[in-house]
Amino acid sequence: MAGPSNSTGDEVPDGRALRSERSREAIVQAILDLIGEGNRQPTAERVAERAGVGIRTVFRHFTDMENLYVAMRDQMNAQLGRVLVVEPTQGSLGSRIDAFIEARTSLFERILPYARATHLLRWRSDFLRAQYVEDTRNLRDHLLGCFPELKKAPADLVEAIDCATSLETWDRLRDLQRLSRTRAAAVQRRGIEALLGQLTG
Repeated sequence: MAGPSNSTGDEVPDGRALRSERSREAIVQAILDLIGEGNRQPTAERVAERAGVGIRTVFRHFTDMENLYVAMRDQMNAQLGRVLVVEPTQGSLGSRIDAFIEARTSLFERILPYARATHLLRWRSDFLRAQYVEDTRNLRDHLLGCFPELKKAPADLVEAIDCATSLETWDRLRDLQRLSRTRAAAVQRRGIEALLGQLTG
């Protein structure tokens, strides 16, 4: 009978592979950190410095920008978790509006720096364009989940509310109009109250 094998085969990852994976994760996190701090297009030099790796390591891991965008998106999803949760529809309209605005505000404030960077990059990336379309659809689904009465509302009204509560509108309120988070949320609340009021007015 053969004795126990000392070979670990593929069960224990190679040390070099582990170091490579850690470097890759550090690079992705460095890019996310830099963008989160307001650097919308960080250079490879800045990424390497923040990640604590050589610049050649950055290019070795991400020769294809699409792969980098996918890795960034995966890491963001892991960090954000499920931020948007469809709220119960049994509450009063006012309570549902409050919950909706709170969910949107929390999400938008967390992703705004990355959304601004993506806006600059998505026209050169099939992956980012597809993600933008998917994200927009998910936000609309969240809107309809919170306010099911909109499913029978005039199409123009639904489009108006979708636009008024969008990430693009939030960015305008926070950036161009220089509103605080509290004031921007109040503006969105006033807008959705006025528009939803047309269903009962």
